[in-house]
Amino acid sequence: MTGYMKLYTLLREKITRRIYHEGDKLPSKRQLADESGYSVITVEHAYELLTEEGYVEPRERSGYYVIYKEGDSYPVAEREVPFRQTSERVDVERREAGERDLFPFSAFARTMRNVLSTSGEKILDPSPNKGCLALREALAAYLARSRHMEVSPEAILIGSGAEYLYGLNVQVLGRNRMYALENPSYEKIRKVYEAWQVPLEFLTMGKEGIETRELEKSHASVLHVTPFNSYPSGITASASKRAEYIRWARERQGFIIEDDFDSEFTLLSKPEDTLFSLSPEGPVIYMNSFSKTIAPSIRVGYLVIPAPLLPRYEEKVGFYSCTVPVFDQLVLAEFIRSGQFERHINRVRRRRRKMEALRKH
Repeated sequence: MTGYMKLYTLLREKITRRIYHEGDKLPSKRQLADESGYSVITVEHAYELLTEEGYVEPRERSGYYVIYKEGDSYPVAEREVPFRQTSERVDVERREAGERDLFPFSAFARTMRNVLSTSGEKILDPSPNKGCLALREALAAYLARSRHMEVSPEAILIGSGAEYLYGLNVQVLGRNRMYALENPSYEKIRKVYEAWQVPLEFLTMGKEGIETRELEKSHASVLHVTPFNSYPSGITASASKRAEYIRWARERQGFIIEDDFDSEFTLLSKPEDTLFSLSPEGPVIYMNSFSKTIAPSIRVGYLVIPAPLLPRYEEKVGFYSCTVPVFDQLVLAEFIRSGQFERHINRVRRRRRKMEALRKH
């Protein structure tokens, strides 16, 4: 871990553990550099990350102040966020189509050939029920590097896309529970839950995530959220709101399904901290897929299951055969291990940052 990431992590923990409270002023950049032994530039970079994620805010000629909220300091009312217009959805689709030229197709094709050459007839073997160990190991290493999630390959379950994984979660958590969704949210999430005939609540979004009053009056015990760039509102949950979601689930002994859709292409200096990384032994089931990061035709998704829930998943859905072909899994594993996957993500992020800078000017 680089110096600024170590410092960022240390400061974030001091804020979330309330060593620094909301409204407290952090040490100046030079003071913290002297105390920590890091350079002023390293301190500045760490403060920039904390600012991007909503833990602190800079005040002109004054310094950095903690804005992370804890406990009862949440506002009673928040601004309601309207649905995005259809034209904005079209703009997103056009942008993504325009980014297809960034995908290293030749490298992906070469990976396919390498897997055929090295694996041979092994690609005809049945997959382990959770998915091939090679892919689960590659994903565990990738999540540790990119999302600060320290997970075992045994905690990862591979399936054919997000919609299939939604169904597995319902089978494990139960259909007799109330499930809460963001309002607005991606329509297909609602349709899948309705197909499983689970009772649903729709919780209104504010500018930082689901409104506090909506969470408080909810009767749900399962909260399905897309904390980063929620579709179609485009809202990213603030650090305070992510902590509130976790507290909500713990207080009612419920669960959170963290749908980390499209998070890799953030415009921030680093991807947001996932709910799972903030509560690795807690009530969060993390899920992601490759339909956005590679292509819609790649019908591969995965769950990261917290240790306390692993026995329940084994009992309820452990008998299912993996729904992703072995060849596809081995190709993805090699594509991730080789670094090509992360280089592709970084190329797209650089272009999006550049386009956003041009748009602002």
